[in-house]
Amino acid sequence: MSSTVDDLTIHYEEDGEIIVKELDKEVLTKGAWTTIMFRYKQLDKKTSEYGKDMYTIRRFRKMNGEYRPQSKFNISSPDQARKIIGALEGWLKDVEE
Repeated sequence: MSSTVDDLTIHYEEDGEIIVKELDKEVLTKGAWTTIMFRYKQLDKKTSEYGKDMYTIRRFRKMNGEYRPQSKFNISSPDQARKIIGALEGWLKDVEE
């Protein structure tokens, strides 16, 4: 477990092999409830190669000085990511007018 937001990661190794390679992260909110969006690649064990870029949003809750995962949402495709971006831009445009 991590005690700081900066230490939170989705990097995952198994038997010395990197299974989930974190490429980037964006901290969306900090505090007792922290939200982070990660960009990552996952190892395909059949081909021993990393797949396409993937994205996930994770929520963590700080309890007893340590952050624990609470929920996650995986963005399943670039098309879904574009739809999320489009919806948010439309909603924000309505709010900002």
